[in-house]
Amino acid sequence: MSKIRVGVVFGGRSSEHEVSLASARSVMEALDSSRYEITPIGIDPEGLWILDGNPLSSLEEALAKSAPTTRVASMSMGEAIASISGLDVIVPILHGPYGEDGTIQGLMEMADLPYVGSGVLGSSIAMDKGVMKALLFEAGIPTAPYQVITTTAWRTNQKSLCKELLAELGLPLFVKPANLGSSIGITKVHTPAEFVPAVDLASQHDSRIIIEESIEPAREIECAVLGNDNPEVSVCGEVFAAGEFYDYESKYKNSSSRTEAPADLPQSVAASIQNMAIRVFNVLHCSGLARIDFLLSTIDQTIFVLEANTMPGFTQISMYPKLWEASGRSYPALLDCLIDLGLERYRMRAAFRTTS
Repeated sequence: MSKIRVGVVFGGRSSEHEVSLASARSVMEALDSSRYEITPIGIDPEGLWILDGNPLSSLEEALAKSAPTTRVASMSMGEAIASISGLDVIVPILHGPYGEDGTIQGLMEMADLPYVGSGVLGSSIAMDKGVMKALLFEAGIPTAPYQVITTTAWRTNQKSLCKELLAELGLPLFVKPANLGSSIGITKVHTPAEFVPAVDLASQHDSRIIIEESIEPAREIECAVLGNDNPEVSVCGEVFAAGEFYDYESKYKNSSSRTEAPADLPQSVAASIQNMAIRVFNVLHCSGLARIDFLLSTIDQTIFVLEANTMPGFTQISMYPKLWEASGRSYPALLDCLIDLGLERYRMRAAFRTTS
């Protein structure tokens, strides 16, 4: 049998560029070379695509030197799409904006290329925490109380918004960019004096800001979901952050942070979280994969959905692969399954009529 031609896309115009490179290296090293012909596809922080040479090494070296990637081997998006149009499936290992938010998914749809993961709608819904929370609320799925503000409203009504939001949500609370991942731009606010700098920081990353009540005391529990129309769920895992919450530093730079899978939970609580993970996956129109994060109140065992990640970190030690390993599915087998799901979804869509 001929090999499946797989394009692995990484890097991108996002604050999570560095995380994407680490995930992509792990994925490409784990893909079975006897089954797949791998084409690395890099995107630099300015949006130029790199296919020639060794795109991953080029981006890693540029990142290490804080220098632009070489323009010799780079090309425009249109040129890149023309070059990869003969591939069998695309694996977009892109985290955050311009990768996990429906943008590259739309590009793949327009180019008629099969790809791994959620489609345009599921990706964009899950990426926007405000839209996600609104849909979950309508479905009766609990999330922490919150408000959404725009940076325009913040600039014009800062004083009144401070007063209203602090009165409504209390302290402590979290301030987050609506569209970002890896806990970038997130601040836990303990005092009124910390509120303005926190919103200003989040405003550097997005035009819409989430102000969210802090659920305390609580445990952070995560589940991995895998599938298309009939998804399955992994065991539950627990995050033990080195810092006060699982921020970027705790996730990627502080070795004191740790995760545990399976989590030490009563069977009934674990089952409730797993069932809710499937519900979230379906309500948000996800497909392929997603990691669903929860907060579990230690006071009354109430479960709150924290967020959904449609392209979570994918190194060998990232939580999504670890959850499936703890559930009996190896990292290489997980990648095989994801590629099969991407091809399955493409075949289903290809069968739809495009004429009246």
